[in-house]
Amino acid sequence: MSDIYHEGQRRLQDRFDSRRLADRLDERIVHDRIGDKERAFIERLDMFFLATADGQGRPNCSYKGGDPGFVRVLDERTVAFPSWDGNGMYLSAGNLLANPHVGMLFIDFARQSRLRLNGVASIDEHDPLLADYPGAQLVVRVRVRELFPNCPRYIHKLEPVEASKYVRAGCAPPVPDWKRSDLARDVLPANDPARE
Repeated sequence: MSDIYHEGQRRLQDRFDSRRLADRLDERIVHDRIGDKERAFIERLDMFFLATADGQGRPNCSYKGGDPGFVRVLDERTVAFPSWDGNGMYLSAGNLLANPHVGMLFIDFARQSRLRLNGVASIDEHDPLLADYPGAQLVVRVRVRELFPNCPRYIHKLEPVEASKYVRAGCAPPVPDWKRSDLARDVLPANDPARE
């Protein structure tokens, strides 16, 4: 079995008599390798949620979206995804510099299934994959600590309507209107495309 559970989780498992169930799930579905089924699931999705925490443990959760396949499975222990130009706050990427532990939640709303991936992240502004992600500033690589499917019971069935106009395979995204507004235009970074 893995070391997925800490004392707080064990206390609640004991309180609600679910320790045996938790141990069975850990034994049977939690693993540290990405198999063919998980690879196909991850690479067909166009979004996921990323949980990070800063050095004091204060959490942040971000939505990450792109074309299907923007999260790449590099090998059985590693995934990678781009960190595109955003609002300049660097809440997720900055947290990774202080605390590299992450949680990734992949949800397929149309098929009502999900997968959790917990691991240790690194970021690199010179990663060779950067060339494959036009407009990206960094590439995040995550080394898998544990990976497991999660009960789909409460996932709402949703169908995609339209992809974001900012997601365009193989080319840099257009400049968002808010960057040209009074809110931001006078404080943009020197190399921001919105300054043109």
